[in-house]
Amino acid sequence: MSSSQSNKEAQGPKILGVEEYKTDAKWLKLEKIKWMDQDGKERAWEVANRATRSKAGVDSVHILALLHHPSKPVSTIIIEQYRPPTEATVIELPAGLIDEGEDAATAALRELHEETGYGSGKAGEGNASVKEVSDVLVKDPGMSGANMNLVTVDVKLGENDPDPEQKLDEGEHIVKRVVPLKDLHSILKDYAKKGFAIDALVASIAQGWELSKQFS
Repeated sequence: MSSSQSNKEAQGPKILGVEEYKTDAKWLKLEKIKWMDQDGKERAWEVANRATRSKAGVDSVHILALLHHPSKPVSTIIIEQYRPPTEATVIELPAGLIDEGEDAATAALRELHEETGYGSGKAGEGNASVKEVSDVLVKDPGMSGANMNLVTVDVKLGENDPDPEQKLDEGEHIVKRVVPLKDLHSILKDYAKKGFAIDALVASIAQGWELSKQFS
């Protein structure tokens, strides 16, 4: 192997600079990244990023809520929300941006309560506790540097707890649905047949659950 080949293999990609395209967008920014690939060739990559990232360096939380009922199978919560970029109603996990000064766990409990009604500890709303906060995850790295934490939350329910009301902000139109975790995969299939779009994260969780049943 020649020294030039060896140098090329040892060289990693690196960012040379970032240029922001000026727009009047409030929540997003469009940038051009100048970078050098493993062969030493300079390249450009267009990317959309959030303009609201907190100092913690993470944009958002997505919440896998595990509802534990004394006499029912473990359930989870999915939501229906219209997303203009997809021109469709998307089936997702509860989620939201991390506010400045929040950590992922705090943001997850807040968003879960707002979007689903669960987790305040009041009668009928269940006692919620954070079970796990994932490492920082990316969802569409070819288009965006947006990142997230997946937060797993346990919600302990009483035998006769009613379904709590959502605490939605004005202008939010979110439909929640509590579904048995074991049926999540088939429920998402039914949604897709009806023309709903399925978020990749919730689909991955459902597929993982199905595979665990096959190979455990």
